[in-house]
Amino acid sequence: MSNLIRWEPMREMVTLREAMDRLFDDAFTRPFGLTDGWRGPAIDMYQTDDEVVVKVALPGIKADEVQINVTGDLLTIKGERKEKSETKDKNYHIREQHWGAFERSVMLPIAVVSDKAKAEFEDGMLTVTLPKAEEVKPKTITVKAK
Repeated sequence: MSNLIRWEPMREMVTLREAMDRLFDDAFTRPFGLTDGWRGPAIDMYQTDDEVVVKVALPGIKADEVQINVTGDLLTIKGERKEKSETKDKNYHIREQHWGAFERSVMLPIAVVSDKAKAEFEDGMLTVTLPKAEEVKPKTITVKAK
């Protein structure tokens, strides 16, 4: 005995819509020149009660080759990853490592005090700690009984 499955045309329409959304996202929102999908170094960003922390993976880069700027609510990290050796007369089968200059900008989720920011670099991982502005820090209000 065979099982009958009810045809639901709306399910197929949703799938078509998702495919069209992906098509338009890829065609119009991807920055020019990034055809291989590499958008720069990987970034993790989170916040605590007192600060915003941004961790950036920068393997093979030295601390003095990185520049960090905060302009308003935009954090920009720039640098250049230099290729150590020239490889001429070689036919690569796979080449996934990216060389050259990079720049990555992210919007900060909340106002920060950029003058008190700290940046530490260890084992290819850059950690930028940005203290939150006093006006956006959560405040605890105690309730007093009469």
